Amino acid sequence: MAMATTTPTTAPTSLASVTLEVDDVEAARHFYTAFGVDTHIHLRPSQTPSTGFRGFTLGLTVANPATVDGFFGAAVDAGATVLKPTAKSLWGYGGVVQAPDGTIWKIATSEKKDTGPDTNRIDDLILLLGVEAVKATRQFYVERGLTVAKSFGAKYTEFAPTHSSPVKLALYKRSALAKDLGVPVEGTGSHRIVLGSTTATFTDPDGFTWEAAAA
Repeated sequence: MAMATTTPTTAPTSLASVTLEVDDVEAARHFYTAFGVDTHIHLRPSQTPSTGFRGFTLGLTVANPATVDGFFGAAVDAGATVLKPTAKSLWGYGGVVQAPDGTIWKIATSEKKDTGPDTNRIDDLILLLGVEAVKATRQFYVERGLTVAKSFGAKYTEFAPTHSSPVKLALYKRSALAKDLGVPVEGTGSHRIVLGSTTATFTDPDGFTWEAAAA
C-alpha cells in the first residue's frame, strides 16, 4: 500500500523585531530610553554609510495631544531635532522629530482636542516603509505570508500583525512619505534598519533587509 505524501509549504513571514543601525550604540540607547521607546527596538553598530532620507519612519500613535506633547518634549530634551513642530492637521495632532542617530519619528493622535492628561502610553508603533511601487511591494509581502489589514490602492498598505512584535508594518509611496515628514526625498546608502523575520533572510524590492530573528 502506498504511503501518502505531504507537499511541504513555506511558513508565512511576520515581523518579529526592528533593529536600528547607529554610529554610537550607547548614545542611541541613552536617547531612546529618555524618549521612552527603548523596549520596542533593538540597536546595533552601523555597517554601511547613509546620506539623506533613509526611506522610512517610525511612528507613535497615542491617545491625545497631551501625550503627543509628552513624547515630543522628551525626544527634544534628549537631543532630537524638530522637523515639524506639533500642530493640528486634517487628521489630528502631531509632530515629527529626527533622533541623533538620524532615524525619523512621527508622533501623532487622531484627537484634535486635548481631553485628558498625558498617559505616557504608546497605543501603536508603526514602521512605515517608503517604497517606489506600493502595489508591487504589497504583492511581494503577501506572497511571503503577510496579511493586508488596510489598503488604499497605490498609495498606502498596512499589514496585520501576526507575531508578538509591538510594531505594525505599513507601506507608503516614498515621495509622499518624504513630503509628509518635511524632508528631501533624496538619499543614498544603507537604510540603517533591519527587520526581524520569523522565517528566512531576504531583501524586499526597495532594499529593506529582513534577517531571521533569534527565537
